[in-house]
Amino acid sequence: MPKIALNFEDGVTKIINALPYEKVSDAAYREGINIPLDCADGACGTCKCKVKAGEFDPGDYIDEALSEEEAAEGFGLACQIVPETDIIVEILASSAACKVVAETYASTITAVNYLSAEIVQLKVQLPEAKQIEFLAGQYANIEVPGSGETRSYSFTNKSNELELEFLIRLIPDGLMSNFLRDVAKVGETLNITAPIGSFYVRTLENPTLLIAGGTGIAPIISMLEGISISDNKQPITVIYGATTDENLVEIERIKAFTSTQNITLELCVSNQEDSSFTKGYATQWINNEYLTSSTYDVYICGPNVMVDAVKQAIETNQINVDNFYTEKFVPTGSVTA
Repeated sequence: MPKIALNFEDGVTKIINALPYEKVSDAAYREGINIPLDCADGACGTCKCKVKAGEFDPGDYIDEALSEEEAAEGFGLACQIVPETDIIVEILASSAACKVVAETYASTITAVNYLSAEIVQLKVQLPEAKQIEFLAGQYANIEVPGSGETRSYSFTNKSNELELEFLIRLIPDGLMSNFLRDVAKVGETLNITAPIGSFYVRTLENPTLLIAGGTGIAPIISMLEGISISDNKQPITVIYGATTDENLVEIERIKAFTSTQNITLELCVSNQEDSSFTKGYATQWINNEYLTSSTYDVYICGPNVMVDAVKQAIETNQINVDNFYTEKFVPTGSVTA
C-alpha cells in the first residue's frame, strides 16, 4: 500500500499508510490527524495542499477550489487526491493545528566516535522494536541531559534503522559540545524527538547537485542512502567542502555511492596549507564549463556564508535551476545561549 508523508508548515513530518484507493484526507483522519478539511467534496479548497513527490490521481474538483495554474504547480485537494505511489504532501497548516506531534524516543548512546578533532559521530540505539520513519535529509532534536534544552542534528542513516547516526561539530563552550567532550558515555540515555524538517530529497527529475559544507554533509549522506535504494536515473554531483583535510569526513562512505550510482564527487578545502584535495570553495564548480545540463535541481546544506555564496554563483553564471532547497547550519551558541 502507498505511504503518505505529511510534511507540516513547522517541519514536523508524519508518515502514514494509505489503503487501496483511499484519499489523503481519509487516510489522515483514520490516523487521527486533523488536516484542514471542510466540504470533503472538492468544492471549497479548504484542504488544499501540495504534492512534492510521487504519482497520484487528483480526483474531481471545481475551478473555484483549485485553479488550473495551481494544479500545474503540484497543488491538489487532500479530499480528492488518491496516491498511486508513495507521495510527499505539504500540508498548509502546523502540526499542532492538526493535532500531530513529533514523537520522543528514549535512546541509548552506542558510540561517540571522533572523526576529526572537531567532528564527532554520535550513534544511538532506539528502544526495542522502535524505528523512526523519516524523509532522507530530515533532522532530530536531541535533548542535552540535565539542561532541558535541545539541539538539532540531521540523520546520516537511512529511515527505519534501529541505530541512528549524527555528525556533530564541536564548538567552544557549546552545550552539546561540552556534553560530548566531557560527559557522554556509552549506555547513557538521550531523548530524541523526530522527524522534523522540510529539507529532504524529492523524486529526482533533473540532474542534481548535492552541495555540502562541513557537517552539512550529514543530510546529504542520508539523501545518498535513500537514493541508493531508489530507481533514480538522474546524474548527481556531490560537492563537499571543508576548512581542512581532516574535516572532510565520511569520504569513503560517500565514494561507495559513486560506484553503484551515476554520482560524481568533488572535494575541496579552503585551508591553503592543506594539499590532499583541491584547494578552494564549492563555488569553483558552479559555472557553465562544469555544469553543462540544461537545468538542475539543487540541494545545499552548510554555513550561511557558503549557502549564500553558492546562490550568488548560480545567479552570476546564470545556471538554470528548477528546484532549489537549502538548509543553513548555524551554531546555537554557548552554554548560556
